[in-house]
Amino acid sequence: MRRIENPVHRQVTFCKRRAGLLKKAKELSVLCDAEIGVFIFSPHGKLYELATKGYMKSTQGSLQAQADQDMQTQPLDAKNEINMLKQEIETLQKGLSYMFGGGAGTMTLEELQVLEKNLEFWIYHIRSTKMDIMSQEIQLLRSKEGILKAANKYLQEQSEMGCIHSAWLSFLVLVVVSETLFEVGVVGVCVALQSGSEKKYVSAIGDPGMRSSDVRVGLEAWNFCNEVGAEAPKMGSPRLADCADLHCPSFASVSLDNSILKKGSKLCTIRQRVKEQDNVLGAGDPFPVSDFKPYTDPDMYAVEKELYLGSLCEEPDSQDPWQFWVIMLKNGNFDKNTTLCPENGKKVSKIVTDRKFPCFGKGCMNQPLIYHNYSRLVSSGDQAVYLTGGFYGTYDLDADLSKGVGKNSYFSVSWQKNLSTGSWIFSHKLTTSQKYPWLMLYLRSDATEGFNGGYHYSGRGIMKKLPVSPNFKVRLTLDVKRGGGFNSQFYLLDIGSCWKNNGKPCDGDVVTDVTRYSEMIINPATTSWCRADNLVSCPPYHVTASGEIIYRNETSRFPYSAYHLHCTPGNAEYLEKPYDICDPYSNPQAQELVQILPHPEWAVHGYPEKKGDGWIGDSRTWELDVGGLSSRLYFYQDPGTEPAKRVWTSLNVGTEIYVSSRGETAEWTVSDFDVLVPEDVDGNGSGFG
Repeated sequence: MRRIENPVHRQVTFCKRRAGLLKKAKELSVLCDAEIGVFIFSPHGKLYELATKGYMKSTQGSLQAQADQDMQTQPLDAKNEINMLKQEIETLQKGLSYMFGGGAGTMTLEELQVLEKNLEFWIYHIRSTKMDIMSQEIQLLRSKEGILKAANKYLQEQSEMGCIHSAWLSFLVLVVVSETLFEVGVVGVCVALQSGSEKKYVSAIGDPGMRSSDVRVGLEAWNFCNEVGAEAPKMGSPRLADCADLHCPSFASVSLDNSILKKGSKLCTIRQRVKEQDNVLGAGDPFPVSDFKPYTDPDMYAVEKELYLGSLCEEPDSQDPWQFWVIMLKNGNFDKNTTLCPENGKKVSKIVTDRKFPCFGKGCMNQPLIYHNYSRLVSSGDQAVYLTGGFYGTYDLDADLSKGVGKNSYFSVSWQKNLSTGSWIFSHKLTTSQKYPWLMLYLRSDATEGFNGGYHYSGRGIMKKLPVSPNFKVRLTLDVKRGGGFNSQFYLLDIGSCWKNNGKPCDGDVVTDVTRYSEMIINPATTSWCRADNLVSCPPYHVTASGEIIYRNETSRFPYSAYHLHCTPGNAEYLEKPYDICDPYSNPQAQELVQILPHPEWAVHGYPEKKGDGWIGDSRTWELDVGGLSSRLYFYQDPGTEPAKRVWTSLNVGTEIYVSSRGETAEWTVSDFDVLVPEDVDGNGSGFG
């Protein structure tokens, strides 16, 4: 047996084995009626403890009392001890003789008086000990009852805010009085199950569960390499926002976490934080405030415009301001005759590649026509008041959507309230066309600052705290209505981060930075390119839930069907053959992809177990241990370097309809979106203490 060197594998193994050790201690306690106390310190120094009878404090008290007794007990002189024992035996023998008919003549009056006093003392001592034991037991049970009631109250409050996995446990409290059992009561406790961890989780986003009454939505559109390139005619820079505040009189009755108001609806008003003149700003246009630079370069202007719109939408939270949910559009057309896109972050004078990309000719990488239905007040039949709005448009610049979509490309995202839960429901639709056969549409939870997934500049978003592997979770409800065809890579979750090949965080140097993605594809039509006869599409190894490493050439054990593909960054220097380089043009820097499929290997983290789970007709609310799964995935790193801290700055839901021979349509809704991190994590994903 030897120490596990990989820290990730070591942590996973510790989590698995710790539960077994505690279970064995409980079994030994039951079998032998023994009081057992166990202390365990994790590799990170966290204390885990178990007391099989009562509380660890009482077990420690018993241990200390025994130690004190041993220290205080002094050895007597052997002769004196023998004489004392002889006298005690003689007294006991006379007492027994007297009690069983030996007569008083065998004992003097003085001896009888001594015996009487001893008997009285022994009876008093027995009764006193009995009462002490009973008192301690009663006090212990009262303490347990108080703790359970407090825990029940607290966890019920947590449950109302969105308790993660929960189970109901019943505790029957018994009190022993004069050998009679009295039932005190049954206490129900909602216990948060957090993958064996006792950490308390809190929301990392500004709008937990999408339950705010106000609208905070941003939109961004990208060309193939996540830039603007050129703005669409009369559309301005492709960065827009809808940020609206709902104001109702304070005497209106409030329900659903203040998100829906049921009386006084005629008195409710709406405040638009972002005006039309803000959304139509384009390259070179001055901003209304001087803090933002009016660049003439469309790429640089879009960066400033996003920051400007974020300043209009920003919620001044007590510690961590936040801005908006982000709708992301991307055009998959790539014109190899241009040099708009770098190659693995490097500017090139000419694109030379045998890779095939869709493009109908000059201008195929254009930005879309985007139209905006600003958020407005609506009332339901029972006078509930909420906001609704949306964006829609097309990439076909000659299209007239007033006459219908026809054979044109199309996208739309709208939002309205779920009157039952109070969550926003984001409804999405994406249609490809012959000219635009590769389109992407996501709803993103991005960091409020820093390099979001796919960015090489500081963006804006809704995540106030950054999730870090292995300790974070995602909760969302997804309802897929139309899948988008055979080539629709529908992501239940797409997580994005950035770190260099030496494990250090990205710093904006696109030549050495690497975007890292992990994507769960739930379209059952998507097959596994990773196979025993195609190892080039597999990661070098797979890590099981118990921390075991299985290499891809172990054909009888490697779970090939758990992966769609893996591709490596183009700037990696020490790649293990065989390998496949990721597309070097579709990001502003090199990228690495790990695309996974529904499989029992991932089900332990709450992900789909088999094809079809969560697909059309199987709407689900998912509770995903994203941190645990992402910590198991292989990502390239230079040999001998310190493992990267996996901080995820973008969490996306949506589809990438890959090159299709005909127009395809996908439709879906997302609600209840939340990201949960340990309570002791700051905004940068670091723990306190």
